[in-house]
Amino acid sequence: MDLSQLEPCVELPLSEEQLAECVDKAKDWALIHGISMRSAEHYNKNQVQVLPFTLLPSSFPRASFVAVKNIQTILNELIHKVAHDKEFLTSSLKSTIEADPFTAKLFHIYEVVHEKGFTQKVNLGLFRSDYLLHEDGSKIKQVELNTIATSFAALATITSEYHRYILAELGGRQKASEQLPENNAFIGFCKGLIFAWEFYNNPEAIILFVVEDVTSNISDQRLFEFKIRQLCPKIKIIRRSLTSLASEGIKLGPNKELIVSNMVVAVVYYRSGYELEAYPTEKEWDVRLLIECSNAIKCPSVQYHLAGTKKVQQSLAQPNVLKKFLKNDKYVTKVLSIFTGLYTLDFNDDGERAVKMGIKAPNKFVLKPQREGGGNNIYNEDVGTWLKSKKKSQERTAWILMDRIYPPLQKNYLIRATEESLKDIGLSDVITELGIYGVIVGDSNKILLNEQVGHILRTKSSREDEGGIVAGVGALDSPFLTS
Repeated sequence: MDLSQLEPCVELPLSEEQLAECVDKAKDWALIHGISMRSAEHYNKNQVQVLPFTLLPSSFPRASFVAVKNIQTILNELIHKVAHDKEFLTSSLKSTIEADPFTAKLFHIYEVVHEKGFTQKVNLGLFRSDYLLHEDGSKIKQVELNTIATSFAALATITSEYHRYILAELGGRQKASEQLPENNAFIGFCKGLIFAWEFYNNPEAIILFVVEDVTSNISDQRLFEFKIRQLCPKIKIIRRSLTSLASEGIKLGPNKELIVSNMVVAVVYYRSGYELEAYPTEKEWDVRLLIECSNAIKCPSVQYHLAGTKKVQQSLAQPNVLKKFLKNDKYVTKVLSIFTGLYTLDFNDDGERAVKMGIKAPNKFVLKPQREGGGNNIYNEDVGTWLKSKKKSQERTAWILMDRIYPPLQKNYLIRATEESLKDIGLSDVITELGIYGVIVGDSNKILLNEQVGHILRTKSSREDEGGIVAGVGALDSPFLTS
């Protein structure tokens, strides 16, 4: 289908001389300020390379940006309430846990902890709700809401600073001050972690980052560690993978304290654990269960993790469900306005109807599993092919069908570590995805903290379906707000 085109923030294309100078400055600025990662292909602890980013900020309608920013605290509250409703989680995930081993494992942990009674009733959520503009850009629709290992809050903030710099270099200082919104995602997430640590009320306790065995996206993680130490010098942070925790020892103290390397853990912050590969053996699952049984504050707790699954989000889009969790009718209307069509693939009338729709018009839909981390969705003609092949398979119930969103195009330059010459950095047709970050702390009875803290823009070539930044397809970006 024909897509609308948004106007760029500066006149394009740049002259060859301008482009060469800007790219040179941009790469150096990015490396010096931390918009970087270790190469996954040629991993070396002594080297980093630029993480993909856009040379210029991308245009984004101010009204849509403000609208979803203002909805974030409502979404935080919604997910918090869903996470504390066992009946709703159970009914929403009933078919999924029969078909998806990963969700089934998480749900088993949830049931065990729920039956024993939660040792730590307070949860920390560092969320991100992702959106695409639809058609001419006058509408904005939610793609998904992430509740675990929500990434790039640090680098999104730094990218906003970079785009202020590059616009000023191009003579757009006034534009930068008026049309590049302030971004406090990094400091907001850090303060959320500090808030939870302080609530735990043990000055000797530490924060545990649960990470991959090998981390490419190191800058976005380490920056949190360093900033928290700067903001609150008393806090010590350690990094461990689930596998290393299983091998080196993790235990509970007499009052269910979580103890790692003889240190009490106040807060567990997952930057891994959202995909099956993080649990190669049962030992990693045992570690996850032990953490959930402890009195450490989890970010996220297993119930927050489950509340962020695609199947739960699809359940929330059903008629009148939101009213169960949001008593304010205005809030319900606002949230419904950002939902696109989400359809169950269960073996019932609604599921059969969705299968027929997807087979008949595959280009109008996207198939989404329960997985986080990108690269898992199915698009275009493959939607119909997959639905035909799984029509009678239980596996289909682990997926949902979603209306495809068609965002407007615009022009930008994508900067990657692999590009060596200006010929490789051509002006591309791109599409952008906006993420709004939220922080929430509370238990089933009371919300202690609920804030919207910042944003990220992720941009990819219009030719790509998936847009993973670490994978080199997507790029970090900033919104340039337009009337």
